[in-house]
Amino acid sequence: MRILATDMDRTLLPNGHWEADEQAIELFNELTRTHDILVVYVTGRNQALTEAAVEEFGVRPPDILIGDVGTTIRKYEKGEWRFDEGWTAHVRRVSPRWDAEAIKAAVAGIDGLREQESEHQNPFKQSYYADHGRREEILAQIGKRVEGRFDEVIVYSYDSMDEKGLVDFLPDSATKQTALEYVAEEYSCEKGEVVFCGDSGNDIFPLTAGFSGVLVRNADDQLVENVRRAMAQNPSLKVYFAEGGFRGLNGYYTSGVLEGADHYGLFDTGR
Repeated sequence: MRILATDMDRTLLPNGHWEADEQAIELFNELTRTHDILVVYVTGRNQALTEAAVEEFGVRPPDILIGDVGTTIRKYEKGEWRFDEGWTAHVRRVSPRWDAEAIKAAVAGIDGLREQESEHQNPFKQSYYADHGRREEILAQIGKRVEGRFDEVIVYSYDSMDEKGLVDFLPDSATKQTALEYVAEEYSCEKGEVVFCGDSGNDIFPLTAGFSGVLVRNADDQLVENVRRAMAQNPSLKVYFAEGGFRGLNGYYTSGVLEGADHYGLFDTGR
């Protein structure tokens, strides 16, 4: 089984400030289908926003959607989405202290932290906008009120397009990393054989978890620094940094995804 997993916004999707190769998405669609690759989108988007991206950018639907920052899993079969109830049961079993409402109450009143719209919340995801300039202060307050109480992980990332911080509270069993591990196990695929591509803060977990990692050329500088630090501490980690050159493409967004997939041999016919 060949599995190519990728974040969407500013990784697979060319919706940032960098120049995009016009032919890259069409080539992505073609190569992943021609080489019978299982495509997994691992994203903060929900189903509706994923469908909107497919429509807007012309990117193919995934075989599997790990959505809402890892808290939901859906399979796309015969033009329809099927929700993975087994994943929900797994998360409830492994993270019994998780309580989104209790977290909401705990962080209420923190200056510079604002709850995101209802469509960005679900039973396993409590999300906020944060004043990026005050992130250290905000995260310190969050830590005092929340850390270690709810079987949670706290994920901070930065939206460079809107210039705002994002804070996601998730069960510690329901991150991009753990959801991708769940999918890999279902398909009997060793972690090192799964290629994962990312660009921003909430991709740090899967990039440093033992998958074959790819950082697209436009990856966030802080993420690049954190990944390099992790690699120095753990030399067994495999992460490829796209720089352009695959089929004349520039390495940004979809082009970087293709470059990384090619680096790990996903397009080799004899693999």
